[in-house]
Amino acid sequence: MVTDATVGTFDQVVLARSRELPVVVDFWASWCGPCRVLGPVLERAVAATAGAVELVKVDVDAAPELGQRYGVRGIPAVKAFRDGQVVAEFVGAQPAPAVTAFLDRLRPSPAQALAAAGDEPSLRAALEADPSYLPARQRLVALLIQRQAFAEALEATRGAPHDRICDGYAAWATLALEHGTDPVVAPLLERLTAGGWAAALEVAVATVGGAAGPVRDLARRVAVGCLELLGPDDPQTARGRQALAAALY
Repeated sequence: MVTDATVGTFDQVVLARSRELPVVVDFWASWCGPCRVLGPVLERAVAATAGAVELVKVDVDAAPELGQRYGVRGIPAVKAFRDGQVVAEFVGAQPAPAVTAFLDRLRPSPAQALAAAGDEPSLRAALEADPSYLPARQRLVALLIQRQAFAEALEATRGAPHDRICDGYAAWATLALEHGTDPVVAPLLERLTAGGWAAALEVAVATVGGAAGPVRDLARRVAVGCLELLGPDDPQTARGRQALAAALY
């Protein structure tokens, strides 16, 4: 299946989806002769992966913002995304063997293949295969948090001490385990449990401004985790960073 992406759908069909399996984006235009040559070759090669790789097409005339965002200067431009980042690319029409070789390099590792299922046993198996595979760890911690297995979640975050998302989850788990009865913390835990990261960010920032000591620092870490999960393109992120800076300083 080939998906056409717009500015409004790109983050979902490319960035979010690429956390589950590789997504190849074909930046093209209807007037571009080499694009018309490459398109069918690319579609056949992706189809031959039997779902291991997905293809998304972006019409640069209809969505010039996306071409600018990813530095497209010539078309066809093909960029492969994994875990929300460009991991491989080429420009210009390529023969079928070259396209196939390009896709072969994107095939998921054993850990990535296991994590694609998304359930807790598969994520644990993925981390056994590759403890450094961060997306599996982030998703496992999120599942543990969702079922309020806070001690397990806190332990799982220790495998990624420098990841801001895992650190935010670790702070959330610590708040629940050590400060769950604190009336200052209760509104933040309630909002986090509800699952709205933008709203949780606002409450986390407010908690930073109204708390002291360990609770203040834990709320700060939660706020940073919220900002990472929202991502740089969310309009709430810039406002949240400013509000957090003001609450801290």
